[in-house]
Amino acid sequence: MNKEWSELNKSMQAQIKKRDTYREGINTLFELRNKLMRVLLSFKSDLTREGFDAIPFVNANGYHCKTIAYSIWHIFRIEDIVAHTLITGTEQVFFSGGYQRRINSPIITTGNELVKYQIADFSRQLNLEELYSYILEVKESAEKILCGLSYDMLKRKIPEERKEQLKALHVVSSDENAVWLIDYWCGKDIRGLIQMPFSRHWIMHIEASLRIKGKIHK
Repeated sequence: MNKEWSELNKSMQAQIKKRDTYREGINTLFELRNKLMRVLLSFKSDLTREGFDAIPFVNANGYHCKTIAYSIWHIFRIEDIVAHTLITGTEQVFFSGGYQRRINSPIITTGNELVKYQIADFSRQLNLEELYSYILEVKESAEKILCGLSYDMLKRKIPEERKEQLKALHVVSSDENAVWLIDYWCGKDIRGLIQMPFSRHWIMHIEASLRIKGKIHK
């Protein structure tokens, strides 16, 4: 893992565990996310369209067996779902902004159910300009939600009715590669969600994307 990102993530996790450093921890989280977002934005100038859709490690095990376009979609569909449907019970940016049509996506899910060349086929269909509009809007809305969370809220588990609402939206596929996400998220408290979808999940997929970029630029 990138040393700077790893240290920021480690600091954030320690800070949000204590009441007197909680706000400092949220600021550390935002610092980390801003650094990671700069990497995602750099792909727009550094990659061709074919680069976003390339799948050079198609048979590998690990996050790098995807495409960069898919990884961007996946990070922010998960953040949108978790921030809005699960934490606040509000409408996802994806739906309120009409992003399925705008991005030209054949799916509304996280994409976990897609494998190998299905991922590449999916990626080629996406309108990248609209995908970038989506991720910036999700980042902003999620961070507003995080700013509104008190320290005491971090111990809250996801209410059963929100779990049922999530199922009803069909934004997580019933495929075995995806459906586990529902219990995984709903088994965590809000602090646990901050420590994965909002931070570490970004790092893992962005580092994998950098590996893909390195391979296609050789």
